[in-house]
Amino acid sequence: MKRLLRQSIHWHPVRPAWGAAMVAGFGCALPLLLGLFSGHPGFLWATVGAFQAAKANPLHRFGMLRMLLLIALGAGSAGLGFWSATHPLISLGLFAFYGLLLAWLQRYGSEAGKLGIGLAICLCLGQGQHGIGDFNNPYAIAFLFALGGLWVTLLAFGLRGMHGLRMWPYMPRLMSILRVLRRHARRTPIRQWRVHALTYILAGALGGVIVNMAELPRGYWLTLAVFTTLQMDLERSLVRALQASLGILAAAAILIYIGHGLADPPLMVMILLPLIVLGRAFQANHYGLFVLQTTLLFLLLAETLAQDWNLPQIRLINAAVGVAVALFIATLMHVLQMLLARRSRRKAQRAASQRSDEETTSQP
Repeated sequence: MKRLLRQSIHWHPVRPAWGAAMVAGFGCALPLLLGLFSGHPGFLWATVGAFQAAKANPLHRFGMLRMLLLIALGAGSAGLGFWSATHPLISLGLFAFYGLLLAWLQRYGSEAGKLGIGLAICLCLGQGQHGIGDFNNPYAIAFLFALGGLWVTLLAFGLRGMHGLRMWPYMPRLMSILRVLRRHARRTPIRQWRVHALTYILAGALGGVIVNMAELPRGYWLTLAVFTTLQMDLERSLVRALQASLGILAAAAILIYIGHGLADPPLMVMILLPLIVLGRAFQANHYGLFVLQTTLLFLLLAETLAQDWNLPQIRLINAAVGVAVALFIATLMHVLQMLLARRSRRKAQRAASQRSDEETTSQP
């Protein structure tokens, strides 16, 4: 277990990004407080959009471009997830597509993978929030998501101005970016990536259709557990998969217990805002730790204004089913990969024996 933690979740100390942290704090505070005082569920989506946009550092060279990408693609993902919640086949196809998209983006490095997991989280939240309140317009959800993100963008422009930077940084040539991405993609063998992508497609599609067909309340606990568990490189060994699954399930249980113990939206907001600031200031560079950190904060945002914390068993069951789905698909693909490897070894041995027989018979 210690070896798993060292390999999957190792942290390197970095310089705190206090400027980006203040942008994240002020950006999420306004819609959160408006939602707390008004009780309107639409401000939840503005808060999620603000947090999604705040994951980009506006002082970096690609910060503003990444922020706009996170806003536009995240708003579309949240709206699509909410719209697909009543259509099983569409939900199945969407989650399969986002699983493929996440696996494809991971080929191009950890930063592209972080973009992919953010979009998958927005899709899960969109589907899981359906039916909770009276706010049932996917277009309005996407608009409010984008509005919260643009509020953070305005704060980010102000931060760049305070540092004496251009409002929009100089961008490198597109061909240079594509060349770097292609170099990242070549590091992963295509056969290994295909197995990886198939695992994501099957697990994502199965998780999405279970939430849809069973009409599970707070279904994002299930789908987020699926995507988060898959990020722990479960294909390497069954022991690693089991350890990662138990760890994520334990983390979900602790989070549910804390939320059930508090069960007070004003207190949750008071606790969440400092967590957002500190989490953004010390945002992890390592991909696995970034996924856990981001998923935790997204879950807290989605549950901050919840009024049904008297039903913690629903969330725990959803999380357990999600972990079980990811573990089942990872185990299935691991066994399939072992069978294919054994079959290829047998073919290689047969070919080698045939060549040796031919060489023996051809000798005078």
